[in-house]
Amino acid sequence: MVGAFGAFGVINAANARTDDVERIEGLELALTAQDGPARNYLLIGSDSRENADPSDPDFGGIGDTNAVQGRRSDTIMILRQEADGNGASIVSFPRDLWVTIAGRDGESRINSAYGDGTDVLAATITQEFGIPIHHVVDIDFNGFKDLIDAAGGTTVCFEYATRDRNTGLDQQPGCNQLDGLQSLQYARSRYYEEFRDGAWRTDPTSDLGRIQRQQSFLELTAAATIDRLQSDPFMASTLISAAADAVRMDPGLDPVGAAGTLRKAFSTGLTKYQLPVDGVTRNGSAVLVLTDGAEPILDYFRGVGPPPPVAEQE
Repeated sequence: MVGAFGAFGVINAANARTDDVERIEGLELALTAQDGPARNYLLIGSDSRENADPSDPDFGGIGDTNAVQGRRSDTIMILRQEADGNGASIVSFPRDLWVTIAGRDGESRINSAYGDGTDVLAATITQEFGIPIHHVVDIDFNGFKDLIDAAGGTTVCFEYATRDRNTGLDQQPGCNQLDGLQSLQYARSRYYEEFRDGAWRTDPTSDLGRIQRQQSFLELTAAATIDRLQSDPFMASTLISAAADAVRMDPGLDPVGAAGTLRKAFSTGLTKYQLPVDGVTRNGSAVLVLTDGAEPILDYFRGVGPPPPVAEQE
């Protein structure tokens, strides 16, 4: 009886808190009604400094709106959830991918589309790659830290001493429990260094290496959170409260319902894809373009092709 009333209270509290979630307006023309084998979530990690707190220990490395103005999409992912809830897949788009921006007369890096609006980024992905977007979830630096802290942190294993002097990442070898601040330092790292063979060695893959780490981090966080919820169901209330303050989402997304179905999907494992790209020069800038092998992955997320084989990642 106590458990039943407790669960009822958690659900009521969750429903009340979802009313506080900030909704992203203007997405009506950019989103597609779900009618197919899966539901696609556009996950955006924004580099906005709008909520930066000068008292935060990483403020010096992030800055505020005086240092970095506007919004760019630091992370762009499509999370595909099967219609029956059994399984989830994810693909990331490198921020330097060269595309035609929706509504513009020209091309640019995909992360610049977000500066024109969340709807423009969603429309660009659909226009450029034919991938329907059904829902959007957007989180900035501070929201990310708060959400990871509410989830109890994430354990990441490091084979070597690791650092990134730009983000403040500084980890010793071993499996280390990362809090929100440390997780952000890890997830943002593009200048990832490991101390091997007596010297600091930089990951030469830059943003592509970061994509692999971000996808693995998402999988680790989801698995750990599911385990914690199974042992402590009342933790859901804390998580939902944190999410309500941390994320922005489209008006049609029910946070409680989505959390339940995504929990089921992640419980069966997350399949991770990385688009094959090559470096080129466009308008005097070093950018990335898709290469052979991208179409089967794109077809799968378009909902018109089977799951492609997963390339082995080093």
